[in-house]
Amino acid sequence: MSLESMTVSSLISSLGKKTPTPGGGAVSSIVTALSAALGIMVVRYSTGKKTLAEHDELHREALNTLDELTSRALSLADEDARAYDTLNELMKANPDDDEPNEEWTQAVEAAIDAPVQVMSVCLELMHLLDRLAGKTNRMLSSDLAIAAILSEAGAQAAAWNVRTNLPLLKDEGRVNDIRRKTDRLLNRARIFREQIEASCSTTG
Repeated sequence: MSLESMTVSSLISSLGKKTPTPGGGAVSSIVTALSAALGIMVVRYSTGKKTLAEHDELHREALNTLDELTSRALSLADEDARAYDTLNELMKANPDDDEPNEEWTQAVEAAIDAPVQVMSVCLELMHLLDRLAGKTNRMLSSDLAIAAILSEAGAQAAAWNVRTNLPLLKDEGRVNDIRRKTDRLLNRARIFREQIEASCSTTG
């Protein structure tokens, strides 16, 4: 069953089962989607307010972008699960095979790519939240700050899934490139979260 079609209670129940998926990958994507959805709520409470009329164009852009980011995050949850299932099957089929072949390498790359994409969604989301800070309904400043916190958490969670799979790659140059990219994205996420929280603290 697609995670998008699950109820909250069924998702929580599935997460708690002794099954490999859904797991941490799904959680990182869902947390990111929750962040984007919270951002949508903040913008909806800001659209049409006379005191914020000068930001109407930004609000319209934000609603479209946040809706797209929500969908992308949820889709990545399923993509991550499919990638992990493929990799898991290969591990079971060749438990003692230390020589990577093309199929194995592609499976590992897919299992890494999904969480990297989640991190990219988080950064795109946080950049938009940063632009919205101070330009939305000040009564919902705490919600905007929470959205930023959740988005950083989504990025941090996705980074763990990247790190977990990196040892499965044999190309050290590729491993180092991905590790540097992951660290760079996490650092940017932290900076964005700090900026957004600081802005929300002065407007709340």
